[in-house]
Amino acid sequence: MAVPRDPMEPVEPFEPPQPSQPSGRDLWGLGLMLLGPIALLVAFFTLPMGVFGPEHPVLSWVTFGLALAVVAVLLLRKIGQELLDVPGRPGVVILLLSCFSLVVFATAYLALARDPGQFNGLQTRVDALYFTVITMSTVGYGDIYPSGQHAREVVMVQILYTLVFLTAGATAITRRLRMRFADRAATRRRPPR
Repeated sequence: MAVPRDPMEPVEPFEPPQPSQPSGRDLWGLGLMLLGPIALLVAFFTLPMGVFGPEHPVLSWVTFGLALAVVAVLLLRKIGQELLDVPGRPGVVILLLSCFSLVVFATAYLALARDPGQFNGLQTRVDALYFTVITMSTVGYGDIYPSGQHAREVVMVQILYTLVFLTAGATAITRRLRMRFADRAATRRRPPR
């Protein structure tokens, strides 16, 4: 049974919690989240890609398969950490791995475009990245399209990869964000003790 409060006793006013200053770890995560995708784009547009393509099909396919497998395993680990609320910043790593998977697909499309008959309209790195993003978002304008069997296979792999891994990563991140916003809202509404 609760003891009634003396009406003459002064009541401390409720003060919402003050936002804390970002820590060095927060700033590091933010910097990585912003600069990581930029670094991946710089690498995609500057590194030589001539080693991939019809002249080296085994190297191209093995590299493509290994890169996707490694990214998938790392994504699954980080998604698990995110869902289990493991301390740290798995969301930042999920974002970077998702960006890296886009670069992997763009590189594969660029290599396939060097083989005549695989793509119509894909000639540059910008075209490859554009087609990758358009395919991931399932928009499909029709200005660039796969015409060869290998190109169509890679497009199907990208669609499935996006549906399974990238969607799971985005879902895990939004779940954690929703929980954090709900915790903050509950903290602000808590009455004084």
